[in-house]
Amino acid sequence: MLGDILLVIAGLALLVWGADRFVHGAAAAARNLGVAPLLIGLTVVAFATSAPEILVAIVAASQQQPGLAIGNAIGSNIVNIGLVLGITAVIRPIRMESATLRREMAALMAVTLLTVSLFLDAFLSRVDGIVMLTGLIIVMIWLARLGMRSAANDPIKRDFEAEIPSDVSMVMALTWLVIGLGTLLIGADLLVDGAIGIATQLGVSEVVIGILVVALGTSLPELAVSVASALKGEYGLAIGNIVGSNIFNLLAVIGVAAAIEPAALAPTVLSLHIFVMVAFTLVLFAMTYDYDGKTELSRLEGIALLVAFIAYDSYVVTQNI
Repeated sequence: MLGDILLVIAGLALLVWGADRFVHGAAAAARNLGVAPLLIGLTVVAFATSAPEILVAIVAASQQQPGLAIGNAIGSNIVNIGLVLGITAVIRPIRMESATLRREMAALMAVTLLTVSLFLDAFLSRVDGIVMLTGLIIVMIWLARLGMRSAANDPIKRDFEAEIPSDVSMVMALTWLVIGLGTLLIGADLLVDGAIGIATQLGVSEVVIGILVVALGTSLPELAVSVASALKGEYGLAIGNIVGSNIFNLLAVIGVAAAIEPAALAPTVLSLHIFVMVAFTLVLFAMTYDYDGKTELSRLEGIALLVAFIAYDSYVVTQNI
């Protein structure tokens, strides 16, 4: 098992570094082409930050292990809300002042409900995968239109303006894009091989390894971005990074896995994991809803998210390992 653990560690390291370079190159290239920073943030960056999960899904499904991809997608959404936003809010409460972000939050709820509806028959077919990938295209178009219609004084515009690189030549942007993508592919391959080996050694399903190990590792880029953004007062970016990533995790990651390798869902996916993911999403929506004109993810709410995440992961560990 030591060899498999080393493969997972190496794969995660390459995924984290590759994701950073891939996002940097994609954002810089889009800006050099004249795309508005807000539009880049809502579409290009949101898609690129989910690149580790997407490539893990492609590799896993290609090796007839779609459960690993599904566990990764569901687990990543739980990690993003429970762990990433929980830690970020504890470090610094997150103010949600962006009208654009509130609309994006509603889109996350809609995508989550679509995913649940496709899961109800306990089987993900190629048709389900195509439906989700079609939904991905529709959401990207909607996000692009949302970005173009956003108010000029929306706080999230300033956040993306400050963070999207503007001093990178097109040659360097494309170079980092290719290097990042290549590193992601190698990292995904190593991670999937190691994760399958660990699952076999422990006698647990790939879904569980996807939720406990792979999801945590592939969410490290989101953790770094959200914490750094909150510390700089870029609250829209701190939470917008998570909302966008969760949308793409469901539509792109699960959609790709189902399109490549249709599969029956493990019983625990419907009885536990998807329920927990929906619960975290609903709680986040409630916590950030504008009830009284003051919308903030407080330290207390961050602690509550962290406690809920630790409790869930602890339960999964005790039930399976």
